[in-house]
Formats: sequence, C-alpha cells, structure tokens
Amino acid sequence: MKCKICGNSKENKTYKIKEMMFGLREEFSYLKCGECGCLQIIEVPEDLSNYYENYHQNKTFSKINLGIMKKFRILRDKYTLLGEGLIGKVLYKFFPPIDGLEAIKKVRINKNTRILDVGCGTGTLLKIINDLGFNKLLGVDLYIKDDIIYNDVLKIIKGPIFSIQEKWDLIIFNHSFEHIFNQIKVLKYANQLLNKNGTCLIRIPVVSSFAWDQYGIDWVQIDAPRHFFLHSIKSMKIIAEKSGFQVVDILFDSNEFQFWGSEQYKRDIPLLSPKSYFKNPKYSIFSKKQIKYFKRKAERLNQKKIGDQAAFYLKKNV
Repeated sequence: MKCKICGNSKENKTYKIKEMMFGLREEFSYLKCGECGCLQIIEVPEDLSNYYENYHQNKTFSKINLGIMKKFRILRDKYTLLGEGLIGKVLYKFFPPIDGLEAIKKVRINKNTRILDVGCGTGTLLKIINDLGFNKLLGVDLYIKDDIIYNDVLKIIKGPIFSIQEKWDLIIFNHSFEHIFNQIKVLKYANQLLNKNGTCLIRIPVVSSFAWDQYGIDWVQIDAPRHFFLHSIKSMKIIAEKSGFQVVDILFDSNEFQFWGSEQYKRDIPLLSPKSYFKNPKYSIFSKKQIKYFKRKAERLNQKKIGDQAAFYLKKNV
C-alpha cells in the first residue's frame, strides 16, 4: 500500500485506531509510511457527520480563557500578538491567551495585514484578532450551518477555500489542515491566494514526536477518523514543496494535553467522558501536581523539538 504523501510502499506499517473522543470505539485503519513517516487514514468513512457532532464546541484548543473582563483580555492579547502594553504583559503571565496567537506573533503582522483563516469554525481566533483593531479579516469553513456576520469587517463564509478569490498576506490553517483529505490541492490553491511576500501558517499535530513514540495508537491527537493525516516534519516539508511552498520556520507548541489525553485513552476513558479531565478536572484521575508536571514536560519537549504539535511557516517558492 502506497503512502499518499511520498508514494513509498516499502516498510509501511498499519494500525487500528479507535474513535475515542466520543467513545464510539469504532476502529479505523491507518498507515505509517516507512519513508516520510506520515501517519494517514487508509479509507475515509463515507459519512463523517456522526464524528463531527458539536465538534467545534468540543475542541480543546478552541476553549478561551474568559476568566477576566473583556477589556483586560484585549490588553493581554494585544501584548501577546503585538508585544505592546505593561498591563497586558502582567495579564499574559497569569492568564494564558488562546492557542494560536503565539504562533501568529512570529509572522509580525500589523493592523493592515489581510488575514484568511481556513477551517476556522465559528471564527473564535479571528474575533479575538478583530477585537484588537484588525479589520481585514475573513474566515471560511465548510461545516458551519450558515455564514456568520460579526460586523462590517469580519464574517465567516460557509464553504471551501476554493470559494475565495481575493489575495491575502497571511493564510492560517489553525488545526484544520489535518481534517483535509485533498491537502496538496488545497495548499496549491492557498499558494495562489497568497501575496508574493505572504505567509501560510499551518498548526497541526506531528507524529514525529515523543507522544507517538510513548503512546502509539493511544496518542490522543490521532483523533480517528477526523484527522486524515498526522504529518512528520519530513512529510510536511514534502507536501509543502509539492504545493509550491518551502517551510521557512517551525514552532513547537505542544502542551499538557498530549499527556493527560493519551493517559486517559490508555485507560479507555474517552475525551468527552464525565471522568475526563477535559469535562471534570476535579473528578478526573489526575492531580493538580500531575498536570503541572505534564505542562513542564511539554515545555521541555518543545525545546527539544519533539512536542506533539507544531506551527509551520510556509513561504512561496521563487
């Protein structure tokens, strides 16, 4: 059986992966390429709707820390994204921002930057950026019910990326790329939409990680059958090149989820179980001390470049 990324058919391995977010426990076959290392679903289910019920509301990375008032959240996020404000700096230390802002910060955007977020769900990340005064924003998502219009400068369009025609300075796939089956076709189109000096930012789980080596089929970020491709660093560079891009930088930004989520799956505890740390931290199998340890361990893995998720910064080949 050939790898869909590099075409290799030698020393490939197959695995049976259970659906464990909802706890359906249905098994799906995945192939691990012996050459590029990509872990990929072998056959996509005909009907994926059963595996996406309320998915955007349940994704861990879309949970926002709203424990502080909006005006303070804006100060914190302004510091995160633009590096401005002493109060924001203090708030940043005690109230971490939503996942994604740190990765965008490396692009060095300004309020005139044109930003397209692909597979953005209801547009949580864009709404936060809009609150900071950015006004050239657009989201697109195939699976929302209808278009969402927040205001005159921010709307989310129901549909594929192919429905977009305008040019952009920054195109974001914020943990949506792994849900796309025709990745090269989509990435080639993103290349066409990107301005000459623009950046394509792709945040995804990565299989070339400690978590995969440690947990294997219980690694929480496989997320069968929703994640079609779990790329390695090598396979991500291959698909970028095939799409007219080059990877110019990588930021490892994994967190404690790789540990508590995978440990739960080892114990047959689904992500949305009442026993899950995601649903009920107080009644989960983990102590506060363990979670703090997982956080520190994730930071060390990121420093070693073996965390289980990363942000890839792509530039157009010239």
